[in-house]
Amino acid sequence: MDVVSDAIAAVRIGQPSSNRVRVSGSWCTRFAPYEGAGFHVVLEGNCWLLPDGGGPPVSLGPGDAVLLPHGTGHVIADSPADAAAVARAVPFELRPDGTLPGRAAAAASGAVEMLCGKYRLDRSRLHPLMLELPTVVHLPNRVGAHPELRAALSLLGGELGGEQRPGSCMAVPSLLDLLLVYMIRSWMAEGSGGAWSAVLGDPVAAGALRALHSDPAAPWTNDRLAAEAGVSRPTLARRFTALVGRPPMAYLTWWRLTYAATLLRDTPDPLAAIARRVGYGTPYAFSHAFSREFGTTPGRYRDAAGKAS
Repeated sequence: MDVVSDAIAAVRIGQPSSNRVRVSGSWCTRFAPYEGAGFHVVLEGNCWLLPDGGGPPVSLGPGDAVLLPHGTGHVIADSPADAAAVARAVPFELRPDGTLPGRAAAAASGAVEMLCGKYRLDRSRLHPLMLELPTVVHLPNRVGAHPELRAALSLLGGELGGEQRPGSCMAVPSLLDLLLVYMIRSWMAEGSGGAWSAVLGDPVAAGALRALHSDPAAPWTNDRLAAEAGVSRPTLARRFTALVGRPPMAYLTWWRLTYAATLLRDTPDPLAAIARRVGYGTPYAFSHAFSREFGTTPGRYRDAAGKAS
């Protein structure tokens, strides 16, 4: 696994969901804060997104995609509504056009058609790459920009565009997962990807991270990791720590335990098997390290995650 895939996989839980909706006239609808990430894709027309907290309104046009990676509450409206209009916004579940999820209203002048969806995320151990995503990731539709994202949007729109197609129950969740990857990748490619764009663009730090994520259970040492990255140990320590924010072995310990938490949440594997997969020789050593990092035992963490799912 690569760093971006691991960062997403560590927090993704359950199945994503989406609706294709159509509204027209004067409208203003609210999306409540969510323990996950939301997204919108404009297929037709123009509208505005107004995030809670006083963030600037975002103008959205055909082909634009927007990701709200921290589940920020927001309003989507036909115009940049004032505070009074925002306060009267109809909850998305009670949309003003009366359509049910996934059903489009009849075509109308000035209509706006969108894909609206959300991902469930476990925020207890967000990777720093996910933490630094901004409140709103706006990916405008520009000629030649992000072709993979455009292809995924086209496929998803086709699957949700009318009669249910054979296999769509498998295709849609897979396309939604792919869409999340492409939106994050596109944000990083825009050059506004923050510190982790620099990390993954640095050959030394990226090489070391690739090695650690490919085989977290390996008996890594600073010397072995430096050799893998093709630099001296002091150079690795200096570059990695400056960019990632913690020394290589500290990052490895954190990632091993974060990965273990994902396995406890998502698999029925016994503690001994999970301990081996993340580089601990015995369940006792793993349990001790996990309890120190999470403040609870692996068994209790698994029980709590099961109740929350």
